[in-house]
Amino acid sequence: MSEYLLGIDIGTSACKIAVFTKEGHVAASGSGEYPVYYPHPGWAEQNPDEWWRAVCKTIPDVLRKGGITPSEIKGVGIDGQSWSAIAIDRRGNVLTNTPIWMDTRAADICAEYNEKIGKERIFELCGNPLQPSYTTPKIIWYQRNLPDIYKKIYKILQSNSFIVYRLTGAISQDLSQGYGLHCFDMRRGKWDEDMCSAFGFSLDILPEIYPCHAIVGTVTEQAAAQCGLSPGTPVAAGGLDAACGTLGAGVIHSGETQEQGGQAGGMSICTSSYKADERLILGYHVIPRHWLLQGGTTGGGGVMRWLEREFGAYEREEGKRRGKSALDLFNEEAKKVSPGSDGLIFLPYMSGERTPIWDPNAKGVYYGLDFSKTKGHFIRSAMEGTAYALRHNLEVAKEAGADVTVMRAMGGSANSLLWTQIKADITGKPIIVPSSDTATTLGAVILAGVGIGMYTDFEEAVKMTVHDRRSHEPDKEKQAVYDENYHTYIELYQQLKGIMKERGGR
Repeated sequence: MSEYLLGIDIGTSACKIAVFTKEGHVAASGSGEYPVYYPHPGWAEQNPDEWWRAVCKTIPDVLRKGGITPSEIKGVGIDGQSWSAIAIDRRGNVLTNTPIWMDTRAADICAEYNEKIGKERIFELCGNPLQPSYTTPKIIWYQRNLPDIYKKIYKILQSNSFIVYRLTGAISQDLSQGYGLHCFDMRRGKWDEDMCSAFGFSLDILPEIYPCHAIVGTVTEQAAAQCGLSPGTPVAAGGLDAACGTLGAGVIHSGETQEQGGQAGGMSICTSSYKADERLILGYHVIPRHWLLQGGTTGGGGVMRWLEREFGAYEREEGKRRGKSALDLFNEEAKKVSPGSDGLIFLPYMSGERTPIWDPNAKGVYYGLDFSKTKGHFIRSAMEGTAYALRHNLEVAKEAGADVTVMRAMGGSANSLLWTQIKADITGKPIIVPSSDTATTLGAVILAGVGIGMYTDFEEAVKMTVHDRRSHEPDKEKQAVYDENYHTYIELYQQLKGIMKERGGR
């Protein structure tokens, strides 16, 4: 009988399920989609029960596809999107949709508590600024706007811990997701009761914190009947998707860096010492005794999916004829355009922006249009805009004392040789690409593998499972045009942020 590990990734647009061999090879994979709801401007929310239903539908399909029996799955690892605020009652019922990482409805609450408690005091404890995307203000928003629901809250869960709960019945909070709450002591990795009180909610609604590789429970009979796994299968606490992807990309030593190209963009710099900058995001890595200094942008691979959805009808039809995806054809069109997109510059602030500007009112902008611009210009400019956002974050990280020499890419956009090369050229950093599509779920299963003892430690796990596919060196000949466009990119936001704020993001 073979032995496998199963990974569950709760992404923004879909759950991804992948079964891995001990050597890190994918035996079978699949995905299940679910919607994001945008009921009001600035709102972005999901129904966690729809995550669970997608997981239960996808796991049996994946096992069947791979010819894998449930008893061959020796451990389950789960990663998920950041900054959820999943409110459950004592019976485990979801009380309301959760605002997700793109949601900015609580901006006024952040302004109030930054004044009431003090920005400095908050940042000193948790190493992160109080911003509307985080979990903390969402809890207070429930308290003020949904008082009847708030009274019923037993625990607030994160995306991965919710799936852990559905599988095992265990209430948990992994260390890497603690950064979403501003009552989390970033140096000690513990809740701070005094700060909870300052924010006006009880420590009782927060779960016990576990190491990410800790086995917190096993699959129950009820969950097994729903999702197709065997009862008694060990389940690890899991972690933040970006942190698991960082592990799955092979980043486990101080100074190593992951470049993220999923729905969101950004980077995660591994450090063995506490380094905080209010313009960035600081959290624990999923491996012990390390932190991640992160940049997280709203404009990543989601920008290209938006372009394809709204403007890719021809490419979808042509792709069917040629046996290619619409995104492959988008790449072909972008390749025809010169570096710098002939002056067309894109601000990728498609749902406000997180690091390093923290502006919920920021909007996406194309600048430099004229009659000479083609669809290829729009596509390449979008690729370059997300790369400028990455460079902006890297420059801020360097100011915080975290310089980067090489990046390891993950996420769907790393499949584009053009886009990855553009990122290398604009940042001036070499980029190594391991198995980009599966880095996040691989990181999740490594946690489970270490937790059950399949691997002796994270060093052995990474050595066995992470396989580099290609590398990209920056092209210095393109540096001048990109430098000029980058400075325009920075100046554009500075010039437009006033009107963005005045119009309230409209």
